[in-house]
Amino acid sequence: MRGKLHKFGRTVFTACLAVVMCLQIHGQGYALSLEEESEAGEKFRQAVRQQLTMFDDEFCDAYINELGQYLTGFLETKPFPFHFYIVEENDLNAFAGPGGHVFFFTGLIRGMAEVDELAAVMAHEIAHVSARHISERIEQNKLITLATLAGILAGVLIGGEAAGAIAAGSMAAGVQKQLSYSRDDERQADQLGFKYMDRAGFDPAGMVVTLKRLERVSWAGADAIPPYLLTHPGGPERVSTTETMLRDYHQRPENKDTEKFRRLFPYFKAVVTAKSSDPATAERRFEEALEKNPDSASALFGMGLVRKEKLEYTAALDYLEKAQAKEPDVLPILTALAESYQMQGRDERAVRVLEKALRVDERDRTTLFLLGVTYKNLEDYRKSVVFLERLASMPPVRDEVYYHLGMCYGREGKLALAHYNFGVYFKRSGVTDKARFHFQKAGELAGSDQLLRNKIQAEMEGLRSRS
Repeated sequence: MRGKLHKFGRTVFTACLAVVMCLQIHGQGYALSLEEESEAGEKFRQAVRQQLTMFDDEFCDAYINELGQYLTGFLETKPFPFHFYIVEENDLNAFAGPGGHVFFFTGLIRGMAEVDELAAVMAHEIAHVSARHISERIEQNKLITLATLAGILAGVLIGGEAAGAIAAGSMAAGVQKQLSYSRDDERQADQLGFKYMDRAGFDPAGMVVTLKRLERVSWAGADAIPPYLLTHPGGPERVSTTETMLRDYHQRPENKDTEKFRRLFPYFKAVVTAKSSDPATAERRFEEALEKNPDSASALFGMGLVRKEKLEYTAALDYLEKAQAKEPDVLPILTALAESYQMQGRDERAVRVLEKALRVDERDRTTLFLLGVTYKNLEDYRKSVVFLERLASMPPVRDEVYYHLGMCYGREGKLALAHYNFGVYFKRSGVTDKARFHFQKAGELAGSDQLLRNKIQAEMEGLRSRS
């Protein structure tokens, strides 16, 4: 882990150096315009995704982004389009990068008990972005050198070992505090976050719960203060300030949106726990939950996921079927159950479960993908293509969609479409020679289909631009 984070530090330092160098405005300092901060944010996002492991689960990605977009709907002005990500790291950390890119570590999510805690941290990070605190930190420190500014900006936002690596790489450890969020920044972010949570219908006391838990972790003998508190200093003061705001606070009645997020949060946390913890630890957590409540659908679901990750499909089905009996229309239970049936070769049973999932959410990506693959297994290629093509029209599209489309069109004898989709699959996979071969074959077979010819030409031009 340490080597990985040091590598991350060097990479982000290089990326941010390039960003900051291009942001110097006519030699007058470093205040960022909205356009410039958006550009900085995109480069920062790329560096994070290249060097840290992103948590890969469509349900969790959808959940955290829907929650984030719901909260940003209560901003007076939205300076950037917001994006929310989960990083697969055990640290207790969350941070907002430039331009509205907000990251949460799996270690932080696993420690949360209620959606209010996640919403509170998210609202706080959204507040830092909406108040333009990152740009203000840069503007107020115009005397810092370009190299120092580039390294420290990245280090301050990410925190933990990565921050140390970046600071050392930029020889800027002595001035790191100059770019940290000030107490006024934190106070304003807490006040704004409190307001966003109130308007959204969540309980702002979730921030107090989270801060107190993080402080307990630190005082319980951890090697260092949790990175979240390093990134956001003044824990006790923030607890006191939030508790003061809560004295006269009366929570609004829950609405259908907060009710949905609250209901699904245990399943969101179960997926994060099952997929980001080692199997023994995850299994122990779910066993403890079942000892307290044998009827817990989320704990049964979590145990099913652990078994599925270990390829123990019979045991997985036992837990997942029990979970589904208790919660018949929870989407992640249905898709995990269907996938387990599919992996056992019980495709017709999988289809019946997926049809239920489709009634819950007809646009759910996991459901559509599993239906496409399951109908392909059943050799009903026409139905498979219907679901896969629907997915292909809903970006971002996973690479495997094009592979399965190529297989289905090939089995139907539609060879031009088969080669075209294989070409897209190999192009996205970085295998340019195979991509070029399939696009050329698709062009030869396209005949008078001008629409397909145009799509092939566009893809081929993309290949030429890479070479």
